[in-house]
Amino acid sequence: MDKQPVAISYRQHALDEAWDAIVIGSGIGGLTAAAVLARHAGKRVLVLERHYEPGGFTHVFHRPGYEWDVGVHYVGEVHDPRSELRRILDALTGGRLEWQRMPDVYDRAHIGDREYEFVSGRERFRDRMKQYFPAEARAVDGYLDAVDEAARAGVTYLAEKVVPAPIARVAGALMRRGFLRYASRTTGDVLAGLGASPELTGCLTAQWGDYGLPPAESSFGIHAIIAAHYLEGASYPVGGASRIAATLAPAIHDAGGCVVTSAEVAGVVLDRHRRVAGVRMADGREFRAPLVVSDAGAGNTFGRLLPPDAPGVEAIRAELASVSPSLAHLCLYVGLRASSASLGLPAANLWVHATADHDAGLARLSDDPGAPFSSVFISSPSAKDPLFEQRHPGHSTMEVVTLAPWCWFEKWKETRWKRRGAGYDEWKREMAERLTAELVRHVPAVTGWIDYAELSTPLSTRHFANHAHGEIYGLEATPARFRMRGLRAATPVHGLYLTGADLAAPGVAGGTYGGVLAASAILGRNMIRVVAGSKPLAREATAAAA
Repeated sequence: MDKQPVAISYRQHALDEAWDAIVIGSGIGGLTAAAVLARHAGKRVLVLERHYEPGGFTHVFHRPGYEWDVGVHYVGEVHDPRSELRRILDALTGGRLEWQRMPDVYDRAHIGDREYEFVSGRERFRDRMKQYFPAEARAVDGYLDAVDEAARAGVTYLAEKVVPAPIARVAGALMRRGFLRYASRTTGDVLAGLGASPELTGCLTAQWGDYGLPPAESSFGIHAIIAAHYLEGASYPVGGASRIAATLAPAIHDAGGCVVTSAEVAGVVLDRHRRVAGVRMADGREFRAPLVVSDAGAGNTFGRLLPPDAPGVEAIRAELASVSPSLAHLCLYVGLRASSASLGLPAANLWVHATADHDAGLARLSDDPGAPFSSVFISSPSAKDPLFEQRHPGHSTMEVVTLAPWCWFEKWKETRWKRRGAGYDEWKREMAERLTAELVRHVPAVTGWIDYAELSTPLSTRHFANHAHGEIYGLEATPARFRMRGLRAATPVHGLYLTGADLAAPGVAGGTYGGVLAASAILGRNMIRVVAGSKPLAREATAAAA
C-alpha cells in the first residue's frame, strides 16, 4: 500500500510559502516533471491542481459500485520492460506501476460493413493489412517505412525543444528537418503519395481519434508517432488509471514536496526583473519559487497565466493564434450490474466508422449535430483491469466516446456545472440515448444489464480541466502546430517552463516525455537518458516502507 495520500486539499491543509519549484497542473506531464526534479535533483516541488482529483486526464471518477477512467484507454510500449517509456515509468514509480497486456488484437475497426483487426507486432500487422488489401502490398510497405522514419526523426525534433537557445539557433533547423519532412504534410497527403486507396487509408487511419483529427487535417508526424507507439501492442494499468498518479506522487513526497488539489492558480508572479518569482492563487495567496513548470497547456500558460508584457509572450500568442484547439468530445460512462467475465466484455477497443472517408463523416456531423455519428470509440475499463472485480465485484463498465466540435456547446459556456438549464439537460439526454444505442448495437451483451449511465460533454472538460474550448488534446495536431517555434520547454520568461502534451504529443507517452523534457531543460542534462538508465526502487524496500 502507498504510505501517504496521493494529494492533499488546498482548503484543508497549511502549506509553506517557499518551494524549490512549483508545477501548475497534475496531469502526467506535470507529475513526471515534478517526480524527475524531486528524485534526481532533490527539489521540493509543490504541484497545484485545480480539480478535486489529481492526475489530469489520468484520473478516475467513481459512482456507487463503479469507476471509470477519463482519458487512459490503452498505452503502447510499456509491456516491454526494456522499452524506454517503461524504464522511465519504472524508475519514477519505483516499479509500482504495473501493466496488464491487452489481447493480441488490441483494436478492432468497423468501417461500414467491414471489420479490421489491429494485431500486435509490426510484421504481423504488415501481413494482416496485406491480407485485407492484397492489391496494395506496396502501399502497406511504404506506409510502415514512412511511419518508422517519421517516428525516429521525432526523437531529434523533440530534443531540439530542450537544447540551449544558442545551439537551437545554429542547429535547430537541421534537428527539425527530418521530422518536418513528414509532419509538414497531412496524413492524407502522405498516404495518397504512397498510392493508398481510400479504403486502405480509412483502415490505416481508423485510430485517428487517438490524436483528434482525420487524415486531410492531421499532420502525418503525429499519426506516425501514435501508430508506431502501438505497433507492438497495448497495455492498461493494473488497478486502473488512477495508479499512474498514485505511483508517481511518492517520489515528490519523499523529497519534501506535495500534490495539492482544489488549488486554482490565477497567474504566474514575476519579479522586478521580469523573472519568475512564484504563482498567485485564485484566492490571492502567493507561493514563491524560482522555477515554475506549467502543465496547464500552451494556451492557458501564455494567454491567461502570464501578464501581457511578459518577455516574449506577445510573439508566442501571435503564433498560437494561428493554431486552433483540438476537438472536444462526448463520453457516455456506463455501469453494468454484472461482471466483465460473465458478460464476455471485450478487452479490445472498438472503433466504429460509418465510412472510410473520416473527413467527410466529421464534416457532416459538424454541420448537423443530429446527423448519425461518423465515428464512435467503445472501451471497457473493467475488462482490461484484472483487479476491477476485486474493487467492484459483480459490476463492470463501458465507455462510449465520440469527438465533437465546440460550437455545439458554446451557447452554454457561461452556465454553471450541474445548473445549465432544461435545454441542456434534454440535449444531453438525447445524446446519451444515441450513444447507448451505439453501445447496444456493437456490444449486444450489455442488453438488459445497464444499471447506470452518465454523459460528459466538452463543458465538463472546460469546467474541470480549464480548457476554454473543451479540447481534449491541447493544440490541434495539424502541420502548422508542428512548425511552431514557441513550443519549447524553456519559455522566454526566465524560470518558466512548459510541459505536457503541447510540448511533446498527446497521450500518456507524450505527457511523460513532455515531463522529462521539461526537467531536462531545467537541469541542463538529458534526463531521458538519466531516468531511463536509473534503477527502480526495489519492490521489497517499497513494500517495507509502506
